[in-house]
Amino acid sequence: MKRIFDLFFSFSALIFLPPLFVIVSILIKFDSQGSVFFKQPRVGYKGRRFYIYKFRTMAKDAEKKEIKLTSSHDSRITKIGKILRKYKIDEVPQLINILKGEMSFVGPRPELPEYVELFRKDYEYILNAKPGITDFASIKFRDESKLIKNSENAEDIYTKEILPQKIELNKKYIKERSFSLDIYLIFLTLFYLFKK
Repeated sequence: MKRIFDLFFSFSALIFLPPLFVIVSILIKFDSQGSVFFKQPRVGYKGRRFYIYKFRTMAKDAEKKEIKLTSSHDSRITKIGKILRKYKIDEVPQLINILKGEMSFVGPRPELPEYVELFRKDYEYILNAKPGITDFASIKFRDESKLIKNSENAEDIYTKEILPQKIELNKKYIKERSFSLDIYLIFLTLFYLFKK
């Protein structure tokens, strides 16, 4: 049921969203140099690695500066990138990940390999579920970049304070998961999105 839901709505959305892709692509190219899309390795279901897709919101080659986390005042974020991040438009290309079967609409957010390795025991359990665009943790930490106030201590804040809470919320989702819970989390995500 869940896979049918994911396939139907991701495919339907991608049919109607080409105008959005075109507009966002033009804005990104006018705003800064670099590609329209950003891809990054993540760990998915049963530990399989895949590339997550997003619209690029940072300056060209920003990821080469070896700063994995992004604060709300990060100088690497472009002008258009700030708008895309605020309204989560940068996440739209993940519909491609859903269509490919690498992600679902609802499930634990896929993490970077190094963070999965850091909390390997916890992720052995969490990776029994397909990663998603939203879940309990995504909703609670929807303004995560504001919690990471500066890039100097972002790593400590994330690994010692934020990620352990996300892990517990991921476990909560897996224990309680059901189709009705997924629908509830989708509507709750949309509520907070439009509330912005």
